[in-house]
Amino acid sequence: MDTYFKKYETRTPPPPLPYSLTQELLWQFLAVITAILGLWYLHWRWMYSLNYDALWFSLPLLIAETMAYIGLILYIINLWQIRDTPTKAPPKSIRECTDLTLDPTCPDRPIHVDVFIATYSENPELVRLSIQDAKKIVYPHPVILKIYILDDGRRATMRQVAEEEEVYYITRNNNIGFKAGNLANAMDMTGGDFFIICDADTRPFPSFLEHTLGYFTDPQVAWVQTPQWFFDIPEGQTLPNYLSRYLGKFGESIGHTVEKIVGTVHIGYDPFVNDPKIFYDIILRRRNWANASFCCGAGSIYRREAVREAQLIGYADSVSQSLETHLSAIQALTGETHGIDPLIVKQLRHQLIHETQFEDKLFKFHVSEDIFTSIVLHSIRRTAPDGSEQRAKWKSVLHPAVESKMLSPQDLQSWVVQRFKYAGGTLDIAKDILFKNKLFTKANGLSWAQRLMYGQTIWSYLGGIWNLIFLLAPIIYLFTAVKPIQAFSDSFILHFLPFIISMELAFMVGTWGTNNWQSKTSYLSFYSFNLKALWTVLRGRKIAFPVTPKDRQTGNFLHLVWSQCLLIVLTIASLLYAWFYFFQPHSPHSMGGLVLNSFWGLLNVMALSGIIRAAFWTPLDEEAQA
Repeated sequence: MDTYFKKYETRTPPPPLPYSLTQELLWQFLAVITAILGLWYLHWRWMYSLNYDALWFSLPLLIAETMAYIGLILYIINLWQIRDTPTKAPPKSIRECTDLTLDPTCPDRPIHVDVFIATYSENPELVRLSIQDAKKIVYPHPVILKIYILDDGRRATMRQVAEEEEVYYITRNNNIGFKAGNLANAMDMTGGDFFIICDADTRPFPSFLEHTLGYFTDPQVAWVQTPQWFFDIPEGQTLPNYLSRYLGKFGESIGHTVEKIVGTVHIGYDPFVNDPKIFYDIILRRRNWANASFCCGAGSIYRREAVREAQLIGYADSVSQSLETHLSAIQALTGETHGIDPLIVKQLRHQLIHETQFEDKLFKFHVSEDIFTSIVLHSIRRTAPDGSEQRAKWKSVLHPAVESKMLSPQDLQSWVVQRFKYAGGTLDIAKDILFKNKLFTKANGLSWAQRLMYGQTIWSYLGGIWNLIFLLAPIIYLFTAVKPIQAFSDSFILHFLPFIISMELAFMVGTWGTNNWQSKTSYLSFYSFNLKALWTVLRGRKIAFPVTPKDRQTGNFLHLVWSQCLLIVLTIASLLYAWFYFFQPHSPHSMGGLVLNSFWGLLNVMALSGIIRAAFWTPLDEEAQA
């Protein structure tokens, strides 16, 4: 087993970003200004800037800008405010976690918690580390804690590790549903009041239960998600140390000079943008106010009762859908137009109840079972006796503090596998939602705030469409001098510049404390994988369930980023071409257009270069040994 991460064992996770009312108010002010200026800019673009002599170029770019603006508004709504769920003292018994109006006879007994560690092909010794850390979980009150290894690999070595660590071992004779099916199988074979979901490399801290079970004293809380923290993210080297390896004292002095101007520079730090802080501490945390923080799998804890209710609802839906299909077939066969005899309908329903398989509809057999889980549970409504709908039945909580550690993808291939699963799985769910008309119908049960939050997640994965256009636009202009707008005039600067400056200021304030630039460049450079995921879903192909490798893969992965390399080459070539001909007689390029698109193109090159470097990345210690 590759134990490169051993040297990082003493690392401690960063604390949650502190809340500041002043910062939040400033962010909201700048966000509103940005939204208004963006709308003003788009109005001008649609009404006055289209180049009707080159609609083939002008119109797609304007549509891309409009789509990106919709994403911007959804992102603003997502980031609007922080309203953390108040923490509560750890419950002493299961009775404190129960709605006593519904179950007044609930016994005053210790809470029973199951820890599920799902594994398939990971090294058993890596799983052993997760087991050992799970066994260190402590709780201030009596609690029954059982640890289960869910081995879909059916390995004798994994069973042996479980026996040696004295934990339970569960396997099955098939891999239907992959991880989702693995969890569903464990649900049927265990009986804890709550269960923690862990991947093979998820190592919970001793405080996990003490810091999360308190939320469940609200009987409506269905699950709590904790931030995922990758403790093995490469720390890199400071620029002076890095340059000194190749240029000696001279390189070290250059590095110090550069850092005096721009601040500390780390070479080789987090090449794959694995740091999830902006996702958990910004995006997901700010969904708590809308009860829309979704489950992300590992590092989450569920209330079993909520899972069982979702199962029953899924079963009832399956019976109803099957009944509708059979009734339609009967009407088509008999030509009956006045409805079918109620007695026949009753008998058919009774038959289907016995014939329909009871499936675990919570852990849908899907690559993104966590988001599907969230949508199902958030959709369930608590209904009053008179039939009127009241508030949501189940709540979710994003607990802002890190309560476990895990390993990050250590090579570009592993990173791409993971991100492609996220994108493809989410888009596949979106496709089902749109065709089955579930998410945006009133009967679905989601509040409008929840629909907007889930919509933001789905919309973000469509970004490959407009990001590709944004990457191609300066190349097209620089090579052809065809303008996507009527003219790069003062009017364009007047509308565009205030909007872009306001947007950068707003998100600088709104995401303060995170590496916003790295996140933006990663999102832009990921366009090709988003497009591949979208194309896979539109073709009706299933998104694969490959396990993200836990061991570092060797070699370079340039073949994964060939399109990014091509775009960099084309951008640089277009820059050289345009500037060369600008100084020739009768140049078709304008100075304003040339400067603007050159700046745009250089920004694109900088954004794409990160993923190119990641394709060749080697840990500095290994590089030194080579």
